[in-house]
Amino acid sequence: MLNVYEQVSRNKRRSAIIIAFFIVFVIGVGGIISQALDWGWGGVILALILASGGSLLSYFGGDKIVLAMAGAHSVSKEKEFTLYTVVENLSLASRIPTPQVYVSSEMAPNAFACGRNPQHASICVTRGLLNTLNRTELEGVIGHEISHIKNFDTRLFAIVSILIGTISILANFLTRSLYWRDNDRKQGRGVFLAVGLILSIFSPLVGQLIQLAISRRREFLADASSAMLTRQPQGLINALKKIFQNTIPLRSANSATAHFYIANPFNTKDTVRGITKLFNTHPPIEDRVKELEKMM
Repeated sequence: MLNVYEQVSRNKRRSAIIIAFFIVFVIGVGGIISQALDWGWGGVILALILASGGSLLSYFGGDKIVLAMAGAHSVSKEKEFTLYTVVENLSLASRIPTPQVYVSSEMAPNAFACGRNPQHASICVTRGLLNTLNRTELEGVIGHEISHIKNFDTRLFAIVSILIGTISILANFLTRSLYWRDNDRKQGRGVFLAVGLILSIFSPLVGQLIQLAISRRREFLADASSAMLTRQPQGLINALKKIFQNTIPLRSANSATAHFYIANPFNTKDTVRGITKLFNTHPPIEDRVKELEKMM
């Protein structure tokens, strides 16, 4: 069985492979669009621009976008002493720079981390989380988010989200373009149109499933890393249970940002079973609790 450090190395290698696959896939979709619509290299160039531009945007500005969508505001040690000192202490223990600390006015208990690397990272918690958890439980949550930062999960989440959005844009563009074409089709062009139509339907779904699989796997790793960092698995266990019991909706969350949060912001009370697990951004909390209990 792999230890935590071996898992981090393996996940980083897989992350690089997945990102490369997405870029190649986006360019491939662009090529099919070019063949279907007789654009020459136009579709490939368009796909390359979207993939490259989206990657750069997510790399340098993805954290600011996510924080703005969450309605978060930065806080000082004087205003949020407990939260700030927890972040400071665990960052010191993890040997990373202290992330910027943000609070959202949302009353649903939740938290997330973002940023391209430990030197440009932020942690945001909701007001509901601060009102719900004690210090030990808060340390478990912050330890989880710091683990995401240290493992470079936050960079991967942002880049993959943008690339999936790029695929969706290309697929939607292809679908709409089918209505623009006249009836004079060259021989063999109908095959590309058929393939393009299939891709326009299934490529966003496949991309979303890959994104969710990445997110779920890394939640288990971040939980384990938090337990090792704080030396108190029970703190994170209690925090997850309290978050699971929440019934207040997280209004600022959406499908583009849901995987950033420590727990599913949409259906924390729902037990997800069967094939519906494929579409959940997080593992069931009861499964995460069982894994943490093994570390006690």
